[in-house]
Amino acid sequence: MLIAAIVFALMLGVIIGPYWAFVLRPEDQEDRALRKRMRVQKVLTGGSVARGEGRRSAITPLNTALGRLTKPTDSLERLVARSGVSVNAGTVVLLSVFLAVTTAALLTWVQPSVPAALALGAVAACMPVLYLRRAAGKRFALFEEQFPEAVDLMARALRAGHALTTSLQMVADEVPDPVSAEFKMLFDQQNYGMSLPDALKAFAARMPILDARFFVTALLTQRETGGNLAEVLDNLASVVRERFKVKRQVRVISAHGRITGWVLGLLPPILAVVLFLISPDHMRLLLDDPIGVQMAIGGIGLQIIGLYFIRRIVDVEY
Repeated sequence: MLIAAIVFALMLGVIIGPYWAFVLRPEDQEDRALRKRMRVQKVLTGGSVARGEGRRSAITPLNTALGRLTKPTDSLERLVARSGVSVNAGTVVLLSVFLAVTTAALLTWVQPSVPAALALGAVAACMPVLYLRRAAGKRFALFEEQFPEAVDLMARALRAGHALTTSLQMVADEVPDPVSAEFKMLFDQQNYGMSLPDALKAFAARMPILDARFFVTALLTQRETGGNLAEVLDNLASVVRERFKVKRQVRVISAHGRITGWVLGLLPPILAVVLFLISPDHMRLLLDDPIGVQMAIGGIGLQIIGLYFIRRIVDVEY
């Protein structure tokens, strides 16, 4: 009887497993991708499409509170959408609160100091937003790298006789993420009733980089004045590639400053760890003595300020 049950379970797994892997799972992924695009529609376009029935969090009180804070919540949702991370504003807020409370509690348990606990708790609360900003920056950089290929593909499609909307769909189908996701949303927006100029403006709002603004301006100008759009896109692709080449040259020239920033940023914490291992009694004054705690907090604050200015110096706009 046991053997028969095991054989039945194995046969059931052999039959249902491939069906789930090759049929149900792809359909579920497509459904989730569609729902995600529909959720971020309002945030990205400023239109009237409801974002998941207007819910920014599954927790009703938090959703109500976020609904009242319109501007900060919209900015946070816009940042989440640009980063490409599959979370909502409520999740980010809850994670920030959790990190702040946990960090403050741990610091209070190690060394009772209310100012230090509040300061480090505030820093910990900013970590999710900083992560989203970093993810958005990486996504923008990858978009800039793939964008000339997308523009070239559109120009070739137009020369082959396809319409502009068809060329947008070809880019959405053939170019990797994140370009494909953005062009897919652009195509869906104009395909489901939004005018093409409004969809292009929403595209520029989602991707606030100069190349995307060039692209939108070129298309809108061509629609007003006419002309050979394929040639316009070819010239635009050449300009984008030249700008990307200049960006790489700027990164090479500013490499010394970035390395200096990394060294100056990593040297104090590494030195502190080494000194704790070599002479723990000497370094424990920073934790046991109230003045030592204040000095440590001041040093960390000055370190953060110095790294910020170094980053501003080496981050050359081109």
